[in-house]
Amino acid sequence: MIDGLEIISSGLYTTIQDNGRFGFSKFGVPKSGAMDLQSFFLANAILNNDKNCAVIEWTIIPPVLKFHKSTVVTITGAVCMPYLNDMKQKMNCQLQVHEGDILRLKNVTKGVYGFVGIKFGFQSEEVFNSRSQYKMITTSSILQKSDVVSYKKFVDFSASNSSIHIPVFWCESNLIPVFKGPDFDLLSSSQKVDLLHMDFTISKDRNRMAIPLYELLENDLDSMLTSPVLPGTVQLTPSGKLIVLMRDCQTTGGYLRVLQLANDAINRIAQKRMGERISFKLQSYRDII
Repeated sequence: MIDGLEIISSGLYTTIQDNGRFGFSKFGVPKSGAMDLQSFFLANAILNNDKNCAVIEWTIIPPVLKFHKSTVVTITGAVCMPYLNDMKQKMNCQLQVHEGDILRLKNVTKGVYGFVGIKFGFQSEEVFNSRSQYKMITTSSILQKSDVVSYKKFVDFSASNSSIHIPVFWCESNLIPVFKGPDFDLLSSSQKVDLLHMDFTISKDRNRMAIPLYELLENDLDSMLTSPVLPGTVQLTPSGKLIVLMRDCQTTGGYLRVLQLANDAINRIAQKRMGERISFKLQSYRDII
């Protein structure tokens, strides 16, 4: 007898994620965690969960999920139309599910990463204080068809038709706020101008580790000694390619670190689709004080 959430169809790169791993970068362990933390925290807030409860994260193509005991869920992130047993539902609200219910997410119109939150969070494998799936750290790196994910039964549900109206923040602007990276001042004046005034296009090769950009920033700078990097670091290769490191990025790298994105900017660029254009807007650290 199945006792949990059954993956009927896995969708595209569907994983369990929470806020990620902290304190293990010195061992080469990536932080991981939800690609869009704003939508992740929203899911847990709607459910009145602890803010770090694990959710399911999917990428462009959603999974189909079957519940084998009652609980409450919510859908946040990429804009789609949830259907519970073929009945249309809302995003960003509490949805009661019962044993045997099937959740389908259709018509994904905006964004890349969507989230299914559940009351008390998914009770999956925990490694290094996190349930975030990552290859070579957790037993499996993605959810696959027929997988079963454990969760706690919850039946104390008060019916409500209310939902939260959430602006689709990643569509509001193509400007990505950034700070100077440790190696920004190695660029020439003209290279700095190009970096901060050019439009860049999201590459088809994007993934949870990094988002490469198509346009090149010409330079004759050499690679550097391996140095610490973190999610949001923008690397510049000798060939001129810019690479925005994301949640599953390595902990060290040998390319110039020319810019650094804050968490909210990582959320924004994570939801940009292949072919969308962005530009960088330089911020001062005084702007956040």
